[in-house]
Amino acid sequence: MSEKDLDNQHEETGGTDSQADPESAQTREDQESRITRLSGMYKGWFLDYASYVILERAVPELRDGLKPVQRRILHSMKELDDGRYNKVANIIGHTMKYHPHGDTSIGDALVQLGQKDLLVDTQGNWGNTYTGDSSAAPRYIEARPSKFALEVVFNHKTTEWKKSYDGRNREPVVLPVKFPLLLAQGVEGIAVGLASKILPHNFNELLDSSVKYLKGKKPGLLPDFPTGGMADFTKYNNGQRGGRVRIRAKINIIDKKTLTITEIPYGITTNSLIDSILNANDKGKIKIKKIEDNTAENVEIAISLATGISPDQAIDALYAFTDCEVSISPNCCVIADGKPQFMSVNDILEISAQNTVRLLKKELEIKKHELLEQLMFSSLEKIFIEKRIYRNIEKCETWESVLNTINEGLKPFKDEFYREITQDDIIRLTAIKIKRISKYDSLKADELIRNLEAELADVNKKLDNLIGYAIDYFKYLKDKYGKGRERKTEIRYFDNIEATRVAAANEKLYVNRSEGFAGTGLKKDEYVCDCSDIDDIIVFRKDGTFIVTKVSEKSFVGKDVIYIDVFKRGDDRTIYNMIYRDGRNGKAYIKRFPIKGVTRDREYDLTKGNNGSQVLYLTANPNGEAEVVKVHLKQKPKLKKTLLDVDFSQLAVKNRGAVGNIVTRHQVKKVELKDEGVPTLPSRHIWFDNTVLRLNADKRGQYVGSFKGDDKILTIYSSGTYRLMNYDLSSHFEEEPLIIKKYQPGKIVTAIYYDGRLKNHYIKRFEVDETDKIVSFIGEHSENRLLKVSVHPSPVIKMETLTKAKKKKSEEDIVIEDFINVKGLKAKGKRITQHKLKNVKWITGEHQQPEFAEEQEDKAENNKTENPGSEKIINDDRKTDTGKSKQISFDF
Repeated sequence: MSEKDLDNQHEETGGTDSQADPESAQTREDQESRITRLSGMYKGWFLDYASYVILERAVPELRDGLKPVQRRILHSMKELDDGRYNKVANIIGHTMKYHPHGDTSIGDALVQLGQKDLLVDTQGNWGNTYTGDSSAAPRYIEARPSKFALEVVFNHKTTEWKKSYDGRNREPVVLPVKFPLLLAQGVEGIAVGLASKILPHNFNELLDSSVKYLKGKKPGLLPDFPTGGMADFTKYNNGQRGGRVRIRAKINIIDKKTLTITEIPYGITTNSLIDSILNANDKGKIKIKKIEDNTAENVEIAISLATGISPDQAIDALYAFTDCEVSISPNCCVIADGKPQFMSVNDILEISAQNTVRLLKKELEIKKHELLEQLMFSSLEKIFIEKRIYRNIEKCETWESVLNTINEGLKPFKDEFYREITQDDIIRLTAIKIKRISKYDSLKADELIRNLEAELADVNKKLDNLIGYAIDYFKYLKDKYGKGRERKTEIRYFDNIEATRVAAANEKLYVNRSEGFAGTGLKKDEYVCDCSDIDDIIVFRKDGTFIVTKVSEKSFVGKDVIYIDVFKRGDDRTIYNMIYRDGRNGKAYIKRFPIKGVTRDREYDLTKGNNGSQVLYLTANPNGEAEVVKVHLKQKPKLKKTLLDVDFSQLAVKNRGAVGNIVTRHQVKKVELKDEGVPTLPSRHIWFDNTVLRLNADKRGQYVGSFKGDDKILTIYSSGTYRLMNYDLSSHFEEEPLIIKKYQPGKIVTAIYYDGRLKNHYIKRFEVDETDKIVSFIGEHSENRLLKVSVHPSPVIKMETLTKAKKKKSEEDIVIEDFINVKGLKAKGKRITQHKLKNVKWITGEHQQPEFAEEQEDKAENNKTENPGSEKIINDDRKTDTGKSKQISFDF
């Protein structure tokens, strides 16, 4: 009967039957007592089940870093261990004494432990983590505890025990692990309403970080994956919820038509990676001819590119559209104090180091106690034999008199021992055989006591300096087991704009400013720039609003467009300098801001939002240039000063939502540029990859230099030409340059070349002209050819010549700056020799690749230009500052 039926029955009886009819009331109470409410059943049973899964199956224990099934497997392996391998099937069967679940879960957990190559020494086919191939059947593979596990994980004396699930056996509550095992192995578990995902870390780095923590320093940990690859940990967030790690495969360029993948992202197999590549190819995202999986012991996936596809572009496409790049979100959840807790990997490392210190202390205390007991019995034995106390018991007739006689004989020496002499000690003395007494060697006994005392002193010393002992212990583990466990995953920083970098600029962007349309199909309107069909564009309007939208053939972006360009999402180097009027007759404000991430097709307001607000001045500065502008004020009575100089460099860069600082409270007539801006952002380090002939900021290839502002790159080619170019990563190279380096004004180039018209060899020195054009410096004759070139300030060559008779060789060293002066670019130079030139080589002057280093001078200069704390700009019409800036201004 339901609760509602009972209530209805109660209403029908008028609610007073309990007084009138006691039997009816008793019946109702019996019926209510038999009711089981569904909500109560769900609440109790579900929480019991969820708690069981969380505590006993899915989430690891903080102290030893193991799930229950892993702990029981290792305990079983230790019990079976005799130094030889055991069949995995036997280990599984033995573990079932402790684990109340099927053999499949035990077998899978054991295979995963074996594949981590840390705690389990394996033999046989244990599968392949690269390809995803499974292991052989348990009856065909074998395992035993590794030497590392035997030394670090197990210690019967310090283990806390509990009854197994059926009460027949004992199992560890936690294993006494003296190592941050949880961070070394990593873990992934899904429970009821809860999940844990801790990424694996490097063995040696964990030990180094433990030492660092014990020395009072803050550890810094980053994951290291067994599959290698490259990873961006900038958003790792110490492994806590909300963090994210981006992992990429390592892709090598064999030639212009072939790529090979040699390392894959963590959690991805070669089979799944190849499937993702084929899917991207089918969708037209990338273009490949074929793909081959040659993976065996190491990963090797060969990709043949389609004709005309750049290897550099193909690599970017693989990262953008396939599983060559994946994201992992860590979620560091562990069982601590009997309940799940979320914490950072640094917290886990610190707790692990503290636990190791505690276990080492416990081991030392146990060892100290054992040494004291050995020392006490050795001393008792020495006294018992050397003082001939054993002879006093010859006349004793009862056991009690024997014990009393020995006790009386030991009384004069009781003060020499660390504790009271017990009856058990005396009984042990009575167990000494006559043969041993007769052969007792006092000298050996004294030596044994001295050794025990020395060992006891060493233990006491370690207890007094427990932190130092723990540090030595971690260093010992690294020296013994750290070889071959170096970091596999390369720590990198990835660009956030993968898709737009892949796409070629195959479209042209146009805008109709007055009508408010932009797109690739408005070919009769104003040309803006080249773009790709997957780019986003950013549009600023006169009313102070802006919008980011996807490139299309034609789309409405709003009327009165004042600035439009391709939008680079995540770009924190482009700084917008803006002056705007608040409302129709309000104050003029100034602000500097970047635009990093926005929601596409959403309108954003850069002003205070009042009706009639208007942008008076706006520039986009790729390197944070800060110009100086002139602000012209409208004439009005009593206004003496109508021209203000405003320096953007005095204003701190803030977010786009900032209101800005007041420029003036008066009406502004117009704003115009006074001085060009100078970069205010840190310099950018650039490399050149000679395989794909592209600049990059990813440390691929030759380091070129650090750049900012209007810095240029000097490139010199074998064709006898040079070119000054900017450091935009989209720059292309038709051929590989002989020299590529940062351009310094006044740079002197030394060239040795052959003049095809005059059939002679010449040396020339010239200063580089600053032009964007490709400049030839050896003449235009078809037979002219460049032999040597250098940008060294004082080059020296060794020249080998032949006489006209061709019988005599001669060598000569030439200091070029003494041989010829610096002349104009078009000068022919000086003939190097009257004889036939056999060979020429540099003694000094051969181009050396610069080394990448963060120079202190650059840092100091950057600190000067950033001026991050500056809040003061122009407060009113009487205070102005000076500086430098850039382009667009408007008259109103």
